[in-house]
Amino acid sequence: MFDDIFESNRNFAANFSSSPLTGRAAKGLAIVTCMDSRIDPLGVTGMKPGDAKILRNAGARVTEDVLRTLILATHLLNVSRVLVMPHTDCRMASANEEAIHKAIFESSGIDTRSVEIRTVEDQIATLRQDVLRIETNPFLIKGIEVAGAIYDVKSGKLERII
Repeated sequence: MFDDIFESNRNFAANFSSSPLTGRAAKGLAIVTCMDSRIDPLGVTGMKPGDAKILRNAGARVTEDVLRTLILATHLLNVSRVLVMPHTDCRMASANEEAIHKAIFESSGIDTRSVEIRTVEDQIATLRQDVLRIETNPFLIKGIEVAGAIYDVKSGKLERII
């Protein structure tokens, strides 16, 4: 079932040379973005491996786990700025919680209503709220810089909102 993955890794490892990179974000950036596979966060921002920390989830939401990760990243891994980057044509912004739960149930027969999906009715208002969650978190480093922008999956453009 995963044979393709491990075969590809054998080929990767055969030509691999260890990198001098550390676990620190060389450019001091963390990007919070969606798990959508159309998004290449490093490419979108002109970064390369080692420059930034990438945090991904459905809808690019600033959840408790994202905040936990940012606390670690800001205190231990050189992160001093955060870009929250949701995108256009996002499934989490296309329906409300009830509709997403219904779609999952119709697809699988599994009732997921006990799980908070965190759908997004208004991407800009939600982006502002998520940026504020970072800016007001008392456990993050003082002076952290935060920006919010929406990535357009059709044009590749990043529109700064905040």
